[in-house]
Amino acid sequence: MANQSYVKEFILFGFPGLQEKFFPVVSLTFFCVYNVSVCANATVLVLIVLRSHLHQPMYMIIANLAFSDLLFDTITLPKIICRYWFGDGFIPYNLCFFQMFFVHLLSPLDSFIILLMAVDRYVAICNPLRYHNIISNKVIAILFSFCWLMAAIISLTVMSFGMQLTYCGPNMVKNIYCAVTPVGVLSCADSLWTRKTSYYIGLIAHMGSLSFIIFSYIIILVKVYSTARNENWQKALYTCVTHWFVIVIHFVPRLVVYSYDQAQLMPNADINVLLICLYTYVPHVSSPIVFCLRTEEIKKTLIKILRKQTITL
Repeated sequence: MANQSYVKEFILFGFPGLQEKFFPVVSLTFFCVYNVSVCANATVLVLIVLRSHLHQPMYMIIANLAFSDLLFDTITLPKIICRYWFGDGFIPYNLCFFQMFFVHLLSPLDSFIILLMAVDRYVAICNPLRYHNIISNKVIAILFSFCWLMAAIISLTVMSFGMQLTYCGPNMVKNIYCAVTPVGVLSCADSLWTRKTSYYIGLIAHMGSLSFIIFSYIIILVKVYSTARNENWQKALYTCVTHWFVIVIHFVPRLVVYSYDQAQLMPNADINVLLICLYTYVPHVSSPIVFCLRTEEIKKTLIKILRKQTITL
């Protein structure tokens, strides 16, 4: 590091205006969210890994999404649970930036994975006869390698911006995890360039993905509607609507937070943190249900395993 930092640890503050009497409720909520997320994502991930008939492109995409969400929640939630449960919000300097790396790695990665899912559905519906020639396990593996590489470059860039700042005064992070914006504002140096550059990097990553997702789903709906105005149309529309629930929750609150952070118009820091929780953890809990457990092949596999376990008991 080029600059000398005098701060040896940060304090994750969570919701700045939350009264202490509500701490148990908040910690219990985070604890429940974490357990549901771990159980749902781990179940989907294990099923896809262990069942050879699920080793297909669509399920590989689902498995990567489950792994990304599971990793993100495991890195961020236990510490904020300890902050509200035991009053232990202290996080060492290096561990804070370690957490920051994964936050800025896995957030754009989720957007890239949802983009790949939209592309997979686009090819499957709009060009079904050539689907296996266009989308293969090898192609998906290459695309995922590229997505992980791009996300890692973004994360390393953003984290290096944060580490170049000098921290010599306040150390209370008004957030539930370490990210470049809430940590950067604590710097005793001017962090405006760092925060704005990180904002534009994140905006390009997320908005670029969202633009292609919107385009692909529009084409899917037009294609299905023009070829078969029957129950297939209704089924495809229902599938798109359920997918869009996760997509909207993942992208819209994020854009609100990004915009308010840059314009410095957020009237309440607690609202800011609440929106961050909304676009971060709600998709992690709902994605396994919307994208995974609603998939017939995964559902049948899970039911078959549960029936075997019931018979054994």
